[in-house]
Amino acid sequence: MGILAGKAAIVTGGGRGIGRGHCLHLAEQGASVIVNDIDLEEARKVAAEIGELGGKASANDANIATREGAQALVQQCVDEFGAIHVAVNNAGNFKDRSFLKMSDEEFDAVVQVHMYGTFRVAQEAANRMKNQGTGGSIVNTVSAAHFGNFGQTNYAGSKGAIASMTYTWAVELSRYGIRVNAISPSGTTRMSATAKVGGKTVELPFLDPNQNGAFVAFLCSDEADWVTGQIFGSGNNRIQILSQPKYDTALHLPTDFSVDSIVENFKKVFDQRLENIGLMRAPYAFYDGVKPPEKE
Repeated sequence: MGILAGKAAIVTGGGRGIGRGHCLHLAEQGASVIVNDIDLEEARKVAAEIGELGGKASANDANIATREGAQALVQQCVDEFGAIHVAVNNAGNFKDRSFLKMSDEEFDAVVQVHMYGTFRVAQEAANRMKNQGTGGSIVNTVSAAHFGNFGQTNYAGSKGAIASMTYTWAVELSRYGIRVNAISPSGTTRMSATAKVGGKTVELPFLDPNQNGAFVAFLCSDEADWVTGQIFGSGNNRIQILSQPKYDTALHLPTDFSVDSIVENFKKVFDQRLENIGLMRAPYAFYDGVKPPEKE
């Protein structure tokens, strides 16, 4: 028996890649799993694979970006397995475009799946967990892209929102025995094949996407009943905690807080201290000013 024996779980985007690894590890540790994927055939393949290994799983193709889809997913878990104890929000998509060219449709398509899908599935699952009185575990998915990445306003913005929601839900749901954490997974998938750095597609080394599932299984178990409100980098043979946002260097002007005083003192305090920006964390490049192109 594994550390999730008797638990019932849902995994969104579980038909391929990182999500498939989550499903396999949860089942290996004894959980019954609803494999959700917009591609029902892929979800069925993973469910069948789990069945062949002696586990319990069913497929689901509900659109988790909608309230009806989130409700249907959670309801299927309760109908088939009697309860829900684990919700893993993994489903995602890409619609990369530079900020000035991104359309409303490209923005909305990504936000609907990542941010709204995570919100709706987590809310439906948490309400069931609360009413059951069993507690539970929610694991969200963020990305280092939320540090800032060229061409990913929609994706990076959604992942930043999910990080903030993770912190907030952990505070609100602890009273019901519900823990909320997030991972920023590493793995070679169809989505990573289109990864861009500085606006250019880059070829990344192969990273086993299944590896993240082991840590997700741990987070969803009673072995991690003391862990909530945390974000971890996972995969690539490591687990790495992500520092939460915090205030740092400060300028105090208790006697003369005016525009003139700020102009006089700001650079004295913050020169060479501004935060590096972007996914690759290149050194801050704008101490000489951010200026428009010179006119020809």
